[in-house]
Amino acid sequence: MTDVRKLDLNLVVVLDALLDERNLTRAAELVGMTQPAVSGALSRLRGLLDDPLLVREGRGFALTPFAESLLPAVSECMAEVHRMFEVLPEFDPANSTRTFLLAASDYVLSELTSPLLSILERDAPHTNIEFDGLPTEDVVSPIDLLRRDITIAAAGRGVPGKRTSLFSDRFVCIVDAANPALRDGALSLSALHGLRHVRSVFGAHASTQIDDMLSAAEITPRVAVTVQGFMQVPFTVTGTPWVGWVPERTARRYAERLGLTIARTEIAPSVLVEAAHWHPSKSGDPALTWLVAQLRAASELVEFGADT
Repeated sequence: MTDVRKLDLNLVVVLDALLDERNLTRAAELVGMTQPAVSGALSRLRGLLDDPLLVREGRGFALTPFAESLLPAVSECMAEVHRMFEVLPEFDPANSTRTFLLAASDYVLSELTSPLLSILERDAPHTNIEFDGLPTEDVVSPIDLLRRDITIAAAGRGVPGKRTSLFSDRFVCIVDAANPALRDGALSLSALHGLRHVRSVFGAHASTQIDDMLSAAEITPRVAVTVQGFMQVPFTVTGTPWVGWVPERTARRYAERLGLTIARTEIAPSVLVEAAHWHPSKSGDPALTWLVAQLRAASELVEFGADT
């Protein structure tokens, strides 16, 4: 059995970076070490764990099966280390220098970033917040929740952990204003069957609310192009004969600027409810409880605007 008193816990930090990045150079940048130092740490880890951990695959590296099996344990270990040093009995936002990590879609960041930063600047001027995109895998996993303080994603889409709703929107159809299929600002079901669609994805195989909405209307879209997230859709649709679906706030923000029409359709719009998700082990963190309250305050500004 390994004597943990003699174990260099810095190796755990390096191991976490290597498992995440699967690249020595990027892992070195992540932990602030030189590439030779990370290479030396990898050699020590291979000796301690009796496994190569990273093996050549084409022009890059892949994890060994044993390294894959370490992912949950190493993530949990890193989360416990962070909690040990960051979770205090009390949280003083006015004086805290904590950095929060928040993951969200491009749409959420476009709506929530400005009001949230304004609140933090006023009430917690020494804190920092780092924004990250949603995982590009098919689902948000418990490990993803451990790696970040808050993950904002659509409610009801199978995200694990604790959650609280933030704000809502509805999906609308957008087309170029010159699209010949438009009739008095509307698109018929037959037109939607015939037009090619710009499809938004958040994972290689995961379905979205838009997919479900079209399926309920018995429409199998002919996909013209696939984009990651919602914010690219207006810029992809403009000037084309294609059609796309985005949250209404995004549509109204770009419609006039890009010459788009928010088309009426016979399809019942699906409601998007964005929610803050976090790992249950973080529920006792007073700083996270405070952050969730600020997210709700910022979401009220998104939903209702500032008081006049």
